[in-house]
Amino acid sequence: MNVLFIGDVVGRPGRRILKAKLPGLIKQYDIDLTIVNGENAAHGKGITKKLYDELIRAGADVITLGNHAFSKRELLDDINELSHLIRPANLQPTDIGQSTKVMTVKGYKVAISSIMGEVFMNNVSESPYDAMAYILDTVDVDYHIVDFHGEATAEKQTFLHLFKKQCAVIVGTHTHVQTADEAIFDGCAYISDVGMCGVIESILGRDVEEVIDRTLYGHRTHYTIANGPAMLNGVVIKLEHQMATHIQRIHLEEESS
Repeated sequence: MNVLFIGDVVGRPGRRILKAKLPGLIKQYDIDLTIVNGENAAHGKGITKKLYDELIRAGADVITLGNHAFSKRELLDDINELSHLIRPANLQPTDIGQSTKVMTVKGYKVAISSIMGEVFMNNVSESPYDAMAYILDTVDVDYHIVDFHGEATAEKQTFLHLFKKQCAVIVGTHTHVQTADEAIFDGCAYISDVGMCGVIESILGRDVEEVIDRTLYGHRTHYTIANGPAMLNGVVIKLEHQMATHIQRIHLEEESS
């Protein structure tokens, strides 16, 4: 089984490169399951039903979220209808939507779960370790795949070493910067952060000058998405015999016009 995990899609440029490149990636790597983090799809913060539908049409089988899951209030009304969307299990409010999606892929039961870190995060209902332990106790599948949405690398690595023998995939998201530490640990594929789909010359997908104005001069800003050629970051993971056997980083760029 071949799994493709795509990093945080940031605004229109991220959606643009995803739609352009995803079909080719699925064909090139013979992908059976495509997971996309869409928590920044709506102008950098959150997602809407319209953009959920757009990402599904582009080829996503599952869309994961993170700390900006509920930045667009309309999602509070729509989320229970979006069957391929998962929100962090330990993000408040915890009583809407789903945090684990169970699918049958090539005859195997696969659980895709969303978990959020505690370090430098808000609205966390419980530790990521307790949240994952509950999922493992209550969801019986052949493969567990986890999107760990967190700021701190040490927290992500701690999570890995606690759950590497029970999970086939633990992929970090949130920082938007692809790390080079992809590896297999006891049959678990891991990377600290898969990166983003967003403008190359930016600050995490945002307009550079706006971020500088806010940081240095305290100006109020509007979270403007950067313009320019975008990149797509992801990983391809091979699963067999109830474990991961290979992980490969993906980095693609648009050509300058």
